[in-house]
Amino acid sequence: MRMRSLVLVLGIVLATIAVQAQATGKKYQGAKPKYVFYFIGDGMGLSQASVAEAYLGALEGKGEIKKLNYSQLPHQGFFTTYALNRFITGSAAAGTALATGHKTTINTISMDGAKQKPLTTVAEMARDRGFKVGIVSSVSIDHATPAAFYAHQPTRNMYYEISLDLSKSGFDYFGGGGFKKPDGDGKLDDKNSMANFGMDDEKELKDKEKNSKLVAKERGYRFVFSRTDFDNLKKGDKKIIAIAPELAGGKSLPYAIDQKPGENISLAEFTQKGIGLLNNTEGFFMMVEGGKIDWACHANDAATVIQEVVQFDNAVGVAMDFYRKHPEETLIIVAADHETGGMALGFSGKHYESEFALLQHQNVSYEAFTEKVKKYKKKHKGDYKKKDGLALVKKHFGLGDKSKGLELTAFEQKQLEKAFEKSIAYDKKMKSKDQFYQLYGSYDPLTVTACHILCQKAGIGWTSYSHTATPIPVRAIGVGGELFSGYMDNTDVAKRLIGLVKK
Repeated sequence: MRMRSLVLVLGIVLATIAVQAQATGKKYQGAKPKYVFYFIGDGMGLSQASVAEAYLGALEGKGEIKKLNYSQLPHQGFFTTYALNRFITGSAAAGTALATGHKTTINTISMDGAKQKPLTTVAEMARDRGFKVGIVSSVSIDHATPAAFYAHQPTRNMYYEISLDLSKSGFDYFGGGGFKKPDGDGKLDDKNSMANFGMDDEKELKDKEKNSKLVAKERGYRFVFSRTDFDNLKKGDKKIIAIAPELAGGKSLPYAIDQKPGENISLAEFTQKGIGLLNNTEGFFMMVEGGKIDWACHANDAATVIQEVVQFDNAVGVAMDFYRKHPEETLIIVAADHETGGMALGFSGKHYESEFALLQHQNVSYEAFTEKVKKYKKKHKGDYKKKDGLALVKKHFGLGDKSKGLELTAFEQKQLEKAFEKSIAYDKKMKSKDQFYQLYGSYDPLTVTACHILCQKAGIGWTSYSHTATPIPVRAIGVGGELFSGYMDNTDVAKRLIGLVKK
């Protein structure tokens, strides 16, 4: 009897070890994927996906959520995100972990923590094994997350050097945003360069270097800027850098909430074009980033976040359509680098109630509204009236409109009036040491206050204007997809993917 028990226990232990080994990819016996899609929603935690589903469901009025494409993928897990030198990570360190399988320090792009040794990325490994490679992003193509897949620089703010690494990579397709500093400037400011994400002013450069776009052309790349030229791209076209015809702050795609459908090339269209250009007998690897989810979360702008999540999910939908045609050869992974803003689906002032449909009454992003406040200040030159600020908020957030269920309490009106006064008084961005930073972050006070009040009425709370360390969901489908189930570290996601690419 004792022998049987020992055999049974031993069998369970061995089975557990075997399952754990398979989960880490060490004994994966399945096929190698021919087509790999790696989606990264920057700043997109579980709350950002959940609020988008709840909002879409609320609009349909059925009292149910409407699942996104990637929420329906069969293999799901979570991973930790800490960096080598900080518990709350940044996009460069997190992107490096997801691209290379190695931890690094904050702001470092695919180099070791000492910023001395380059770390080979999964995209570079795919290239060296015959895959065609594409990198797509809704923010500038030299931003931290896309850069982590092709560049090796000690700091993410070396945009010029990163853009040189881009064309040096030899990857087949880049699509989305533009180059932030193609002329270079040699001046770095790690501490302040990330304030007011995407809304930094372009500065006149004194010490210009050889334009990195010209370098890319010399290396055989072709730039595409118009919708017509983009539509005319076809299979067989090589070394393409496709930049959206219309760009917003930070050389990014404009926020979806600020555009009419079809007004610009979408993330989904860049993904679809990538499939057409990269599809070949050897297979392809494509990383697609929804970068402005993060920016909108930094500003605590839930309505804009939702639209960016939907745009990102539309791109996943394009990959799902491809998967259905090639289910035995395709792998799709959907992850994020970190969560941003500490979004909570619940607010103390609402108790257990949620009214997500109220967010439909916001018709511009925080970025576009801030520009309207700036124009008002410039136009009125000292003749400012509180009622004008409240009228702007009512027009673009619906706040104060009783017919929409957005009547303001006396306290909420007072908050907006105080914020309007601060917007008028402040000509510079607030910094963390400012006494009002916890109220407004580095954003325009009236803008962020309007975002907060609308979110609170919908039943959404925020804890930060920065990133958080909450674990991140990962979803997968297709060849090797089962390797991405369970609880792991962000480096494990890359290690398992690298194992599949190298198999």
